[in-house]
Formats: sequence, structure tokens, C-alpha cells
Amino acid sequence: MQRLYRKRIVLGVGGGIAAYKSAELVRRLRDHGAEVRVVMTQGGREFITPLTLQALSGHPVHLDLLDPAAEAAMGHIELARWADLVLIAPATADLMARLAQGVANDLLTTVVLATNAPVALAPAMNQAMWADPATQANREQLLSRGIRLFGPGSGSQACGDIGMGRMLEAEELARAAADCFETGMLTGKHLLITAGPTQENIDPVRYITNHSSGKMGFALAEAAAEAGARVTLVTGPVFLPTPDRVQRIDVVSARDMLAACEAAMPCDILIAAAAVADYRPEVVAPHKLKKDPSTGDGLLLQMVRNPDILATLAGRADRPFCVGFAAETENLLEYAARKLRDKNLDLIVANDVANPSIGFNSEDNAVSVIDRQQHETRFGQASKGHIARALVAFIAERYKES
Repeated sequence: MQRLYRKRIVLGVGGGIAAYKSAELVRRLRDHGAEVRVVMTQGGREFITPLTLQALSGHPVHLDLLDPAAEAAMGHIELARWADLVLIAPATADLMARLAQGVANDLLTTVVLATNAPVALAPAMNQAMWADPATQANREQLLSRGIRLFGPGSGSQACGDIGMGRMLEAEELARAAADCFETGMLTGKHLLITAGPTQENIDPVRYITNHSSGKMGFALAEAAAEAGARVTLVTGPVFLPTPDRVQRIDVVSARDMLAACEAAMPCDILIAAAAVADYRPEVVAPHKLKKDPSTGDGLLLQMVRNPDILATLAGRADRPFCVGFAAETENLLEYAARKLRDKNLDLIVANDVANPSIGFNSEDNAVSVIDRQQHETRFGQASKGHIARALVAFIAERYKES
């Protein structure tokens, strides 16, 4: 169940007696490492209190569509962007009907319409309501739109009936949620991914580096593993946990990173998300540099170019499908397109690091992908985990077409 580790799950709680199981579901999801935010309908609040779910999730429960406490009172947009998965449990017959018709008359249904994340429902209702032709038509409509249904199960119900309509148990739902992150798109493929900054020593104490946190590269490695790939992650100095089923190689300098990448070759796909230093000091002082009164207040460092990791790997005889990253503060698409051409890449991912909401160290990202034909595909602001999964799916599709 490592697939749930660090995943962001919006749990919607509808107005059915099975809402009591939602408390245990929150516990199970958190036990498996997920972060959970709860959204309750008005009916859901009649069966279980928001305070209970707040205590279990560790976050305030979201109740109102127009929440003055939310940023710009647009809580549904914040939640929609935040989510890696929207799971509604219980999903009543009324909720299924409203979602099938695209109704957005409360916070939960609005989040479903606004999110780009996968949506899953755990139906829970009387067996006759489940069997009704209207509910079955809504079921088919929802499935046709890509919404997943977990259950229902069969058994005795609160009303005394026996039949289909029981909400699945918490552990079953947690396993089904984990399966949402297993795609198999890259089964059998070897992906080499670079992440994080590099450090270039000045002396034994000081070094030159950048603000890269490595979060995007690690999210890509996690998404690639979920897609079935064998993943080698070569990372500069960062303080991030290694994604499950990923081989991690820690390096320090740009030359270290190049050597590690060459040792990991061949691969099928290279995703170069690391922020590699273009230059390094020509001479590394053997001892800590001291202030020299005779030189005034300045320190002059002679810099030399580092090897270009991406261009080197893209120029090999056993060249993989190459995806680069362009982190820019101006002329984003122009500079990214130039890098695509100059380095002989198949795709380049451009992101504006001057925007603090999607830049270095942020939890969100928004990117544009440019291909060899200069076609641009945009991925709007969302969590880096969500962006990573969307990028991996896009890259897998383009790789298969190449």
C-alpha cells in the first residue's frame, strides 16, 4: 500500500447511514501515508459530525461552497487543485444522480466538476434503490466519463433488506484507492530520471548551488514506478524520502551526476528534471578560504563550464527518448524551444520558477510541454504529484508513437 504514501485524497461524505464507515476510512488512508481532506454534504452531517472527521484527518472539514475563510472564497478550486484523488464514500443515489447530470449545487459536487484528479465513488444505498433503472443508468453514465465505482457489496443492510448496496469496508476502499495510482503504461521500460540541485565546491566549507528542492523529479519517479517502469533516480543533495520501488543514486556535483547517469545507461526514457549547475569553480581550494585584507572586500572566482548532461546523453549512439526541463524566469516558451533544438530533445517541459506558487520549493506546479514540431501542451496548476502523473502519461504516449 506504499502507493498511497504522500497522496492527497479529498474524501467526500454523502448523506447515508454508511457515513459512519467514513471515520474508519480516514484512519486507514492515513495509516497508509495519505493526506486526507474531508468534504461533507449537508446530509452527511446528519449522520456523523464534522468534529469527528476533523479529529481523525487532522484538518478542518470543508462544508460550504462559498467559504469566506478560504483563499478568495474559492475553496472548491483550492481543493480541486490539491487533490490527487477525489473519493466519495458513501455515494448515495442522490449524489450519483446529481453527478451524472453535472449538477454543482454544493461544495462536493463542485469539487468533482473542477478537479482534474481521478474521481471514485463508493455507492451505498438500499438494494431496491441500487437496482432501480434510474440508478443503473446513472451508474453507466458515470462509468462512461471515467469515474470509478468501488462496489457496492452485497449483504444485510441497515433497513433489514439483504442485497447489493452495502458500502465496501474501509480497508477494501483503501486498497481500491491505491489501485487508482497503478497504471501499467510503462511496464517493462527503464526510466532514468534526474532530480534536485547540484553542488559545486569552492572550498571544503562553501559551495555554489541553486534553489531546486527535487520535489518535481521525485514526483516523476514515483509516477513512473506507478506506471510499471523500472526507475533509476539520480539525485543531487535533497532531503526527500525515496519513492517506493525506485532505485536511488545520490550524487553531489554535475560531473558526479553525469557519471552516475552514464553508468545507469542504457534506458528507454530519460527525464532530466535536475537543476544542474552550468559552471563550477576552476580550482577548489584545499582549505577554507580566509578573508585577505590585501584584496579588499571582494572574492574573485574563476569559473569553468560543467559538462552538459542532457546533451551528452541525447547524443549517444544508444540515445533514449529524451525529455528535458526548462526552469525559466522570463521568455519561458522561447527559451524552452531553443533548448529543445540545441540539445536534440524529443520533449521539453517548461515551468516559470519566477512564480512563487509554482516555483522552487512550492507544492504545486504548472507546466507547458513543447515537442519537436513546436506544438505546446499545457498542464494547469495542480499538485506536483498530479502534474507528474499527467506528464508521465503524456510522455508514455509520445514514446509509444516515436
